[in-house]
Amino acid sequence: MSSVTKAGSKNNKKLSFMIDRFTIRVYGILMDASKRVLVSDEFIRGEYFTKFPGGGMELGEGTRDCLQREFKEETGLDVTIGDHIYTTDYYQVSAFRYTDQIVSIYYYAHANDVDTLQKLDIKQTPFDFTEAQIADPGGQSEVLRWIAWDDLSTETVSLPIDKIVVAMIKGI
Repeated sequence: MSSVTKAGSKNNKKLSFMIDRFTIRVYGILMDASKRVLVSDEFIRGEYFTKFPGGGMELGEGTRDCLQREFKEETGLDVTIGDHIYTTDYYQVSAFRYTDQIVSIYYYAHANDVDTLQKLDIKQTPFDFTEAQIADPGGQSEVLRWIAWDDLSTETVSLPIDKIVVAMIKGI
């Protein structure tokens, strides 16, 4: 376990928590033929987030294997993993566990079956959960939504690293 020193701060003061592990997360940017980007609106422990599909890498997995598994679990889609977009190159604490340092890796993803892609259960409005999906404040739920390319901005995603990736892929 190591403490975190905030670089650039006066006297490099130590932060008030200890980082005790790395978490590697892998995310995919999937676009359809209409140039819409797939996002996941999620309810996690009482908080609402919009993020790209993906999640935590498990022991014994490679990054591409992880993303294929996560897409299958979250969307039911079989995907081919394309080009690498970005890997976190700075210190980022987890939004969900403040003693974790996050390393996020982003790739383009491509649906293997267009018919399955077109049959996804897609919501039209952000955070369109049923009452049952959010009844437990400690629970977790997710729904999928398309965002038109022209509407995609750093403000349409919640997580700080996702915002960097949006800026990169949009050239802003």
